[in-house]
Amino acid sequence: MNFNAPEFPVFLLLVFIAHWTLPHRLRWVALLGASWLFYGWWDVRAGFLLLGVTLLSWLCAGGIDRAERPFARRALLALALAGSLGCLAYFKYAGFFASLIGRELTHRILLPVGISFYTFQSISYVVDVYRKRISAEGHFGYYALFVSFFPQLVAGPIERTEHLLPQLRAERTLRREDLSQGGWLLLEGYFKKLVIADRLAVYVDRIYGAAEAASGPEIVLATILFGLQIYCDFSGYSCIARGAARLLGIELMENFRRPYAARSVREFWRRWHISLTGWFTDYVYIPLGGSRRGLFRQTVNILIVFLLSGLWHGAGWSFVLWGFIHGLYLIAGTLGERTGRAAPGGRLRDTLRQIRTFLLVSFPWLFFRASSMAEAGLLLERLFTGWDGTFAAIAGVLPLTMPILCLPMAERLTEPGGSRSPTAAALTVFCGITAIGVAWLIQLAGGGENAFIYFRF
Repeated sequence: MNFNAPEFPVFLLLVFIAHWTLPHRLRWVALLGASWLFYGWWDVRAGFLLLGVTLLSWLCAGGIDRAERPFARRALLALALAGSLGCLAYFKYAGFFASLIGRELTHRILLPVGISFYTFQSISYVVDVYRKRISAEGHFGYYALFVSFFPQLVAGPIERTEHLLPQLRAERTLRREDLSQGGWLLLEGYFKKLVIADRLAVYVDRIYGAAEAASGPEIVLATILFGLQIYCDFSGYSCIARGAARLLGIELMENFRRPYAARSVREFWRRWHISLTGWFTDYVYIPLGGSRRGLFRQTVNILIVFLLSGLWHGAGWSFVLWGFIHGLYLIAGTLGERTGRAAPGGRLRDTLRQIRTFLLVSFPWLFFRASSMAEAGLLLERLFTGWDGTFAAIAGVLPLTMPILCLPMAERLTEPGGSRSPTAAALTVFCGITAIGVAWLIQLAGGGENAFIYFRF
């Protein structure tokens, strides 16, 4: 079920009523059933894969927790990793791996929605049990709910056991604060997705869908707008996920923290998709040695992490190149920190650094958005054409400036400690809901909802 599908508000309302009406001991049953229904709405067959990954990781983690011999613990860890990563590799990368050896698959493999997210979440649980950071969860129902909790099931944030599982177990009461913050998060998320991201998508899809006819200015503008589109799309999803969970008394982690305000690419990755960055740091970068084994090894580790991050986003060389470029950015930043002095501060310098970082981050989006390396190559060739029509290209995107200018306002809706007068709050809600409603109706009139970009990962 898509968050912007017409049936989702009804679904969320029914879950909300059931959750707060049932006694505490039965709430996990209702939430788990709702989560499996939410996921099975796309494809019931994918639900069996979700159940299999959940059961495997729960059994292996329980065995690791009880095992005393190191060999048994390692064997169970290997089994859990092989099972989870094996499913991910088959469903997401079978075609890519086959192409590497010059073969083609004889059948099409459908990618289960959200497999990358719930696989990583279950892996982190097993690894943390193996490291003895946490104890294994003995109740399969609560663990299954942790893996499949519907607000964050298909596109994160990738939650950690110690943060989410205790909340699912805790006895909660309905609080006014949860209703208020949950409502503001939903408003922000839907505004970002429907009013901004989906409007930008029309222009971006038109340019990238006809790369052979696109001019240089159009490609530059479309690539910059795609950076804004994917941010509003994904952070919008995260806001809706956090808002829906908050209505149920559960706080999910913040996944975005105004990444385009970053003054360096390193800072950008501390603000963008925070849960994935943290996952790769804790379960790949640090086990590889992190920065503890010298500068050369650190740069190699950074590159490995970002190559894997690119491959995680998609089974294609364009995604790998996107990750490779970001890895080079981080390596350059690391070398600069080792060899240079701290740059002076100041508002003007900070603004210039923010612009520089935005431009650096925007360029690799071309490879991320391109459907293949061949298309990316064509777009790069077309970059040097049509610059005599720059004014016309800029005029073509002027109607999109209004939703973009609304982005800072949308992000202030959920600022901690923010105070609003009743009149200002009512006006904000009215304008926000009106804009969302109009955008939703336009979308439905055009043939249905636009899926969130990260659903394909």
